[in-house]
Amino acid sequence: MTHDNDGAPVRRRRFGAPKNWREQFLACLAETSNVTAAAQCADISLSWVYKTKREDRGFAQAWLVALCEGYDHLELELLYRLRSGECRDVPANKYDNATALRLLLAHKETRAKFQAQQDNVTAEEIRASLDAKLARLREDVMANRAAQPGPEHG
Repeated sequence: MTHDNDGAPVRRRRFGAPKNWREQFLACLAETSNVTAAAQCADISLSWVYKTKREDRGFAQAWLVALCEGYDHLELELLYRLRSGECRDVPANKYDNATALRLLLAHKETRAKFQAQQDNVTAEEIRASLDAKLARLREDVMANRAAQPGPEHG
């Protein structure tokens, strides 16, 4: 029997895919922006998920929509955290603003392409908009860090 990172046993499906795995996968992907977590949530292997994505254009598009929704959620959480100093339902020591910002920066191209498709504008226009938004977020992160008392301040 295999175990997850916490040592808990992991159930492995012997045959076939669970019913409605796609819906479960996409919902979890939209919530987490994490393909591995979404596959675990849907009780499906990563290899099957990627195979389905390669072979099913509709699923690939739904994947992109869910992933971009997840990035939108992450962006909203980051803004909330920067403005209020806390994050809903997440202990303060579990949320890393800098990592969230790096993730958004790493995937700005994916979001730009998706948004361009949706808005029927050029990717360059969307990229410029995302660059401006991410620059504002970066400034907010830096200002928030500067406002936080360091270890030497108590």
